[in-house]
Amino acid sequence: PIAINLFGSYKRMAWSLGLNDFNEISQRFSGLLKTDLDMKLKQKIEALLDLYKLSKSKPKEVKKAPCQEIVKDKEFSLFNYPILKCWPDDSGRFITLPLVITKDPESGKQNMGMYRMQVFDEKTTGMHWHTHHDGAVNYRKAVKLGKRLEAAVALGGDPVTIYSATAPLPYGIEELFFAGYLRGKPVEVVKAKTVDLLVPAKAEIILEGYVEVGEERIEGPFGDHTGYYSMAANYPVFHITCITQRKDPIYPATIVGKPPMEDCYMGKATERMFLPFIKMQLPEIVDINLPIEGVFHNCALISIKKSYPMHARKIINAIWGLGQMMFTKFVVVFDDEVDVQNPSEVVWKAFNNVDPSRDIMVAEGPLDVLDHSSNRPIYGAKMGIDATKKWPEEGYQREWPNEIQMSEKIKKLVDERWKEYGLE
Repeated sequence: PIAINLFGSYKRMAWSLGLNDFNEISQRFSGLLKTDLDMKLKQKIEALLDLYKLSKSKPKEVKKAPCQEIVKDKEFSLFNYPILKCWPDDSGRFITLPLVITKDPESGKQNMGMYRMQVFDEKTTGMHWHTHHDGAVNYRKAVKLGKRLEAAVALGGDPVTIYSATAPLPYGIEELFFAGYLRGKPVEVVKAKTVDLLVPAKAEIILEGYVEVGEERIEGPFGDHTGYYSMAANYPVFHITCITQRKDPIYPATIVGKPPMEDCYMGKATERMFLPFIKMQLPEIVDINLPIEGVFHNCALISIKKSYPMHARKIINAIWGLGQMMFTKFVVVFDDEVDVQNPSEVVWKAFNNVDPSRDIMVAEGPLDVLDHSSNRPIYGAKMGIDATKKWPEEGYQREWPNEIQMSEKIKKLVDERWKEYGLE
């Protein structure tokens, strides 16, 4: 059997994180990051409980695990699993929901990321990690040392652990630790059979093996989350040495394509989850919207409490300096009263407030590997747009007009006389 579309709505995504409402995601992390000395006693207790939960999030190693009920270390084949070909021009079948586990060859810290894997034959796949991914960092370190990189691929498990593999955590922070915090209890892990790695004990299937230094094969095309095919290119090769699994495993998969698809809801969860962390570094930010149509790395709509001239430009440059936000091709900044989650309001404000010769800045820098618009891969132009009200100190020489608003007195009068007007 195949499990698919597990995260395919805002409600399902919230349930996957143990929440009832999608909007609770930011609140959970806001509490953890509070350092205000004036917090009320109840808030301080809640913050301490969050810190206690964080301290208990380290993965818990066990000796026996469901993912090792059956061990296949001699006779095994990927062709025994219902691995999908998703789109007509895909170059083959792809594992699309893999939790790829590697270890930093220098520090020994584990990393878990999600990188698609094209099936080449019964025992080998591609390893499509982009140059900016942590798995690729570990691979480059292995290349430098001249050692093959051990890897394990977990398929399935609890939804939080699966989601955690997609989270844009700083390098060195272990995703299984992060998953433990989100779950409110440690992720159980077990030592793999043929590689020196710890894997999620309650996964459905584990692929164990290695990535050989210097070996590459053509991988792709693949119908990607941008809605376009990512083209064929050389990527490292994963060799499987052992497969362990449950007695009756369920194969997990996702299909990505033109938004909205399942991955969009995972991306929106990341937006909400990491907003408090961004606000900790840039407290003037009110809200951020990474529109689904921008496939998350193409556009950021940001509202701020503007307090000095050119404040919007400071935010634009700061966003480009924040981890994977460096890929953002369009950053648009608005005043704090703008609801950046409302597309109609955003478009109205931008089209009316922006003077192209004054309010647009163009820079060059890293782009996502999947961005096909630039002349060169992983590098190109990006645009910052200041859609805030302009101040005299910013060179604006006229009076900025007020928005049309009905007076509170009239609104109250209409409310009171609603029945009189026959408009119940």
